[in-house]
Formats: sequence, structure tokens, C-alpha cells
Amino acid sequence: MAVTAFLHYALEVPDPAVGQRYYRDFGLMDATGQGDVVRLRAAKQQRENVLLFAGRRKRLHHLCFGAPGEAFARVRQSLSRAAVTEVEPPRGAPEGGLWVRDPDGNLVNIRDEAPDPEPGDPPLLLNAPGHAPRQAIRGCPERGQGAAPRRLGHVLLFSPDLERQIDFYTRVLGMKLSDRSRDSIAFMRCSTDHHNLAVLASKGPGFHHGSFQVGSVDEIALGALRMADRGWQPGWGLGRHVIGSNFFYYIRDPWGSFAEYYFDLDCIPEDCAWVPRDFPPEDSLYLWGPPLPPDFAENKELEPR
Repeated sequence: MAVTAFLHYALEVPDPAVGQRYYRDFGLMDATGQGDVVRLRAAKQQRENVLLFAGRRKRLHHLCFGAPGEAFARVRQSLSRAAVTEVEPPRGAPEGGLWVRDPDGNLVNIRDEAPDPEPGDPPLLLNAPGHAPRQAIRGCPERGQGAAPRRLGHVLLFSPDLERQIDFYTRVLGMKLSDRSRDSIAFMRCSTDHHNLAVLASKGPGFHHGSFQVGSVDEIALGALRMADRGWQPGWGLGRHVIGSNFFYYIRDPWGSFAEYYFDLDCIPEDCAWVPRDFPPEDSLYLWGPPLPPDFAENKELEPR
């Protein structure tokens, strides 16, 4: 691979303070400090995961990937071979690295940096038929707990041209295609996660959701309850995806997109002989869960403003 980590995503939003409250309620830590940009991160990591810039409407500001050491030079060489021109960073963006635009026009920042070490939880003690590692210990979590995301996992973007996006992120940036479902959605990775970037067919570009890892199905549900208690609109879940296999719950954000809690995502080691699969449409979203909201896959950024 060339890029080896997904570091953060940044959005432009009409009111960053509202977004700041949303992501804090979601479980991220406020790391804003001085300046006009809202910065949020997982509690046990030092690197920011979400940046919020002020803008007229919600849209993706940029994606940020890490390519430490020799990988950074390989990315620059690959961009040159593909005749991808570097661009100036947007005003107020993090300094450093190189900046390009993907085929949909999205800004992408590549940095000579490694991700924070992945925080580890102790193994879950789950009793199953014929196997009871939890003995003389009550398993139900305390009432009132919420979610504490461990790290950023992936984003899903809308795209008018999946093949062109897949080609750029795999051939040029060195990501790998993990799975897809026909011409509707594709999943790519730059780490051992099943996917760090997914693209969903639409009439135009847009941001659908950012996804954060939590420590259990209980934590997903408790996070969803806390968000509901604090007045945020429900999204979709609890359920289980087919592609990637993870449990999920999506919470609507203030701008018509989502943030997702996930747990138990497929892991694909670098030396694994993984073969991407083309799933049928009925498996493109979920195996079980509540009915899909009618507007879940709508690109709200295409609506008249």
C-alpha cells in the first residue's frame, strides 16, 4: 500500500458550534483550543478525527491520509505518474503534507505521518452455549452510560462515478478494493480494517457519514440512547451489515448526514489472500435490523438551497 492510514475528515458546516455539541454528545472529546476550527478526537487518542470549518452549507472540506516514511515518497511519485497536480491547501487547513483533488473534486491531504497507536480493550467476556468465560460476574452494563469511540474508522462519500473514484484511490493512492455491490457501492482500505473509504453512487459528490469504533454492541445501543436523550434525531439501527460484517447504529447529524457507531468489523491483514466480492443488491446494506429509512441513501447536498 501507499497511504497506510486514514487520519481525519473535515467538513464545512453553517454553524460549527452546533456540530461541536453534536460530536461531543456522540462521545468525542473537544480538542478545539484556539482558532476558528472545531477539532474533535477519540478520548484515548491525541490526533484529531473531525475538523469543522464554517461554511455556507454542509459539504466535505477534505480527507486526510497518512503515508509515513518511504510511503510518502511513493505517493508523490504515483501522483506524478498519474499526472495529478498538487494544489494549494485551503485557508486554515492543517499545515504540512501534500494536497490534491480526487476525480470528484474532493480535497485530499496526504501527510508523512503515522496514525496514533490503536487503543486496546480487554477481551469481552461473553457467555455462549458450552462456553462461559464470565462466571460469578454480572454482565449488564450500568444504566446511563454512553459511547466512547476508540478511533475513527471510515467515511462514506457519494460519487457520480464509482469506477473513476476506485481507480484513483487504488491505482494512484495505493488503497485496496475490499468488496463492492454492483455499480451502487464500493469499499476500499488502507489499513487492516475492511474499509476506510466507501463510495456510494449518486448524481453528484457529497458526504454521507463518518464511522467510529466502539467496544461492544451494548456500547452502540447506549450511545444511541444517550444521543436520543440529548435531542438528536435517530438514524438507523441497531443492525448488522453484510459487507464488512459490523454491527451499526447511525445518528443523524444537524445537516442531513450521519455519524455511525460500529463494532466487530472484518479485519484484513496485509499478507491476507483476500479476494474482493461483488455482492448482490440485497446484501449491499444489511442482514438484519429495522427497515431502512426512505431517505437514508439520499444525497442531501443535491437538494436546492
